[in-house]
Amino acid sequence: MASKWLETLKSATKTCIIQDGRRKIHFTFKDGKELVEEYDLRSHVILARKWRTKPTLGGQGKWEFEVGDEIQLKPSEGIMESSANPIFMRNDTKKAFQWRIRNLPYPVDVFSISIDQDQRQIIVRTSNKNMKSLKKY
Repeated sequence: MASKWLETLKSATKTCIIQDGRRKIHFTFKDGKELVEEYDLRSHVILARKWRTKPTLGGQGKWEFEVGDEIQLKPSEGIMESSANPIFMRNDTKKAFQWRIRNLPYPVDVFSISIDQDQRQIIVRTSNKNMKSLKKY
């Protein structure tokens, strides 16, 4: 099984580019599937892995993210989520699975994190007197 996957990777067309502090590797397989992996240049940690298959009617398929999160483009009109909201994302390293929170509205020392093992949730609280908040993931 592993040797078959290795042969598939070796036979794929590969392109590599370094951009915005990331190494981006694009694989195009013989069956039309595409794989893109993005790595941090400093830590060599994988930031994103996404797959795309050709639709039956042709055209470009939608990317399916295996690691990392899709970057949301702002719609030109309509209601949208605030870009100031915290973003919760998974980051896998060689030694651990990490959960990261981006766009925090206060300094890091204002927040406390706990785990509810019964509910299988991560709980984030603030100690800010003006705005007590609680978020469960």
